[in-house]
Amino acid sequence: MNNSASAAEYTMGYSQEFRQMLDRRRVESHARYLLPYLAAGQRVLDLGCGPGTLSVGLAKAVEPGELHGIDIESSQVEIARAAALDGGHKNAAFHVGDATALPFGDNYFDVVHCHTVLTHVPDTLATLAEARRVLKPGGLMASRELITESSFMEPVPDTFAGAWETFTKLLAANRGHPQMGKELKSWYVEAGFANVRASASFDVFSSAEDVLFLHNFVSGWFFSPDTVAAALKHGLATQEQFDAWRRDLDKWKDAPGAFGCLAFGECLGTNP
Repeated sequence: MNNSASAAEYTMGYSQEFRQMLDRRRVESHARYLLPYLAAGQRVLDLGCGPGTLSVGLAKAVEPGELHGIDIESSQVEIARAAALDGGHKNAAFHVGDATALPFGDNYFDVVHCHTVLTHVPDTLATLAEARRVLKPGGLMASRELITESSFMEPVPDTFAGAWETFTKLLAANRGHPQMGKELKSWYVEAGFANVRASASFDVFSSAEDVLFLHNFVSGWFFSPDTVAAALKHGLATQEQFDAWRRDLDKWKDAPGAFGCLAFGECLGTNP
């Protein structure tokens, strides 16, 4: 059986709506748990870097050290290279590659970082083993991953829970791990990391601007023809359910108490 990152379908895809979600991510908010451990001169690998929205912040944090970003999707790597060039991050380099077969020598990096990557890569232990291989002894592994069952939008009808369940099942159908954020500590321990520390945080959508953004993101991604077709193909929901959930989402946007959160688990572990 092929356990490479390329063996699974990437649930989130590369739509403009999802790119807008990625564009909101910053090291100061989405890698805050890691920032105290970054220092000038370090070598950092951003695993599953996507369009580089976090990579450029990591590169700045370790200047004049090296930042290497790697992603299996070449189009995302090209966007990351352009972002680094525009930002003047001369210490950043980006590569197309597989998380379970990294193109780097042993004991090269001080830090390996990933954000919502273990959520999607089928073989967790193979990915963590490869991260350990390229980490120096004493190097740090850092991950922030989704917890779908702790994410929410309120106020919505009880039936809207079916939308979250469908998203969770779609992740699993694509060989992903929808609760990876709360499982990280156990995976790190099993993979052989030492001094494992776990924490959690939310991406919060509360202001009128953020509520509108989350509504538009869910409308454009979860209710897109591609996502609906994938869910129907796997028998996870009906078109009638999607139509009802969309009406619920529109009502949520206009509710005075509209509030949403995406839940994440975070983990740090040392390579012995």
